[in-house]
Amino acid sequence: MGSTAEPSAQDGFVLHGTAYVHGKTSGKLVTSDLELSFWGGVNPQTGEIIDRHHTLSGTFLQGTVLVIPGGRGSCSGSGVMLELLLNGKGPEAVIFQRREDILTLGVIISEDIFGRAIPVLTLDMEDFQAILKRHGQHVHIDAQPPPVARDVELSAADRALLDGSGGKAAQVSMRIILRMAALLGAHRLLDVKQVHVDGCIYTGPGSLAFAQRLRAWGGKVAVPTTLNSVSIDQKRWRAQGVDPVFGVASRELAAAYTDMGARPTFTCAPYQLDTAPGLGDQVAWAESNAVVYANSVLGARTIKYPDFLDIAIALTGRAPEAGAHQDVNRLASVCITVTDARAFRTIDDSFYPLLGYKVGSLAPTRIPVVAGLEALAPSRDDLKAFGAAFATASSMPMFHILGVTPEAASLDTVLTKTSSVTYISLDTSQLSPYWDKLNSADPGQPVDLVSLGNPHFSFAEIKKLAALCRDKRKHAEVTMVVTCGRATHALAGQAGLVEVLETFGVRFLNDTCWCMITEPVIPRAAKVIMTNSGKYAHYGPGLTGRRFYFGGLASCVEAACSGVFRGEKPQWLAGE
Repeated sequence: MGSTAEPSAQDGFVLHGTAYVHGKTSGKLVTSDLELSFWGGVNPQTGEIIDRHHTLSGTFLQGTVLVIPGGRGSCSGSGVMLELLLNGKGPEAVIFQRREDILTLGVIISEDIFGRAIPVLTLDMEDFQAILKRHGQHVHIDAQPPPVARDVELSAADRALLDGSGGKAAQVSMRIILRMAALLGAHRLLDVKQVHVDGCIYTGPGSLAFAQRLRAWGGKVAVPTTLNSVSIDQKRWRAQGVDPVFGVASRELAAAYTDMGARPTFTCAPYQLDTAPGLGDQVAWAESNAVVYANSVLGARTIKYPDFLDIAIALTGRAPEAGAHQDVNRLASVCITVTDARAFRTIDDSFYPLLGYKVGSLAPTRIPVVAGLEALAPSRDDLKAFGAAFATASSMPMFHILGVTPEAASLDTVLTKTSSVTYISLDTSQLSPYWDKLNSADPGQPVDLVSLGNPHFSFAEIKKLAALCRDKRKHAEVTMVVTCGRATHALAGQAGLVEVLETFGVRFLNDTCWCMITEPVIPRAAKVIMTNSGKYAHYGPGLTGRRFYFGGLASCVEAACSGVFRGEKPQWLAGE
């Protein structure tokens, strides 16, 4: 305590909070009661809020004091925050309602590695609600030094790394881990079996400089480490006309991580790899959809790790014992019952991302358990789509589905006993506004691009797509692109599926994914994009400047063949 925010010296209005990064500053208050993902929600080069579904859309952060309850969505928000602080386009300070991991880590990296920081503090509920009402006013911030991890138990090996015996990269990494352990309230560190690094996404010069410094300091991964999708298809980017400056920087960033010993997996769906963790395994994964899938579907244990903390853990093999690593922090405090799912025999694959998006909106800061889906027996790909959309709207690292996910055998085993539980009944008709929200294009517009594979398509999804496209003809003016991991693409090629789809007119991209793809891979003339991804339908308008259609996979194929999408709701949602 002891940090203050003073919106007005004249009226004596002073709020006290807890600082996680110290400093003094002032600026104009920009406030919202809605969480914000910086990746996909803020342009790292300009500081504009580009989440077109957010109340602050179009606001520029430079010179402001940003007030939001917390972050949500992508783990790459830390990378965006770093770029904003290094290029001077970021806020002067950030005030949260609750402890926030991802954006705060970006500030910590900027301070620890590059010597630039802004105050980060939290206010209690009453004071936070008070400052929300002062949007546009000038505020003075005096954030006292943040808490230190004095009570974190360190092993002899931890102390040796902290003293520099493992080299500078491991030493700096341990210092960052301990700083985050203090923020998380962890009392000890734990060993992890593997790491999935999301920081290989190129957000700007800062992300590259960070990785190159760790490599120059002798960084080598201490545990098996996989890499997320990067910002280019490394084999095809030149032929695609990608800007050489961007392409080279993206390639160099990937190389920095592989030079430190990470496997060149380049997929945002590491749960599709043969190295996927099992029930109870302690791991450290970044990439929001992967974190949610690992915790929820595989039953592995990981915090929603921010970019940059992922590689720090990889270089040491140690992580804070906090969050979803612990039993108590994996229990649900929101129970959502889908009351009519059993009655629908016409549900298509658009149901799961739409439901995930809704559930994430209902449970932005608490772990939910969803009941009523037992008879539907969702597939792994259904759960992938649900989780990716859920992670877009919620800051939580996991969900449970009664009778489906491994830790939800019964409500009694999965509901918290230490706090009150919120019970919500959900009729599928309540998903209709979310369908409208994700369909930002006006009905009946020509479809220019069909984008599939966010997260990366699985072998089963490629097989399903091939069956839908067989003996059909793609419209000449529609581009259709599928992103998937290298390993999945190779298997699909061996099975003859790639040939079927390329004959139809599908283009495949590897290494990258839609949240990183820009022009000219997205045709410059394209105005409307259709996708079956709830995640991309949310982020896409801000990332690309295009309008979006969202629908099931069969609807995407129909649009690719006809060149239009009428926007009709599916039968199960239309109530037919």
